Amino acid sequence: MAEVVPAGHARAMLRLVLPKGSLERPTLELFAASDLAVQRSSEVDYRASIEDPRVDEVRILRPQEIPVYVAEGIFDIGITGRDWIEETGADVVSLGQLKYSKMTSSPIRVVLAVHESAPWKSAEDLPEGVRVSTEYPGLTSRYLAEHGVKADVRLSYGATEAKIPEIADAVVEITETGRAIRAAGLRVIATILESYTELVANPAAVADPVKAHAMGQLMTLLQGALEARGNVLVKLNVAEADLERVIAVLPSMRSPTVSKLFGEAGYALETVAAKSTINVLIPELKDRGATDILELPLLKIVH
Repeated sequence: MAEVVPAGHARAMLRLVLPKGSLERPTLELFAASDLAVQRSSEVDYRASIEDPRVDEVRILRPQEIPVYVAEGIFDIGITGRDWIEETGADVVSLGQLKYSKMTSSPIRVVLAVHESAPWKSAEDLPEGVRVSTEYPGLTSRYLAEHGVKADVRLSYGATEAKIPEIADAVVEITETGRAIRAAGLRVIATILESYTELVANPAAVADPVKAHAMGQLMTLLQGALEARGNVLVKLNVAEADLERVIAVLPSMRSPTVSKLFGEAGYALETVAAKSTINVLIPELKDRGATDILELPLLKIVH
């Protein structure tokens, strides 16, 4: 059977690269929620596929490499962190942030940290020749040079925090909560970069109108799934006499939908609310006269 492509849309064969490692599971979960489920023969397979007319090829590789491969045109689009874009200096076009990560929806921070007993309070305080261990040698060297520090920057292959004080005097490391930094007996003296996950594209691919349109459609699906997270749809009925009292406490993205009930002196309302507020909202709505209250999950919100 011939593949069906929606009317008015040319077939756009995008080569996509997704991150392996700590971002792998949340990325695959996001794509599944976006109706872009990634299929592969096993969890260790680097080749995958997505049943979508816009996607031709999918690879799963280390996020450190993705900006360079996208910049070189090996892939049209990819997901990686701003930290690796800055580290590699790759010439890519950001299509937007995708605010999810290993633990939270907050950005990771690339920080400069020293032992808690060290005398230095800022980057400018670091002495000449200071030993700095990091997985981001390019980003670190540029940052320290901008702050007038002549440092001995050393590439770390992991366990970076453990290298102070015998192997290094300072480290540049990523953190989401700061917990691991503090647990290692370190103190942050500067934040070099805040980094979200981003969808990035090859500049030449972005210049192709067909590919650019397909990229925008994929981003719409991904952002819609993220927007739906933590929100629910609330539906309820209310008598005309209680309508204003109920609307006064009803949250909404713009304004709640209000429909007249057939044959009754009442209204049906629906709105989007944060899941975290539902335990307070539903009893309050009932107290103000709402009935037949429904809480429903949301899959996507597209503005």
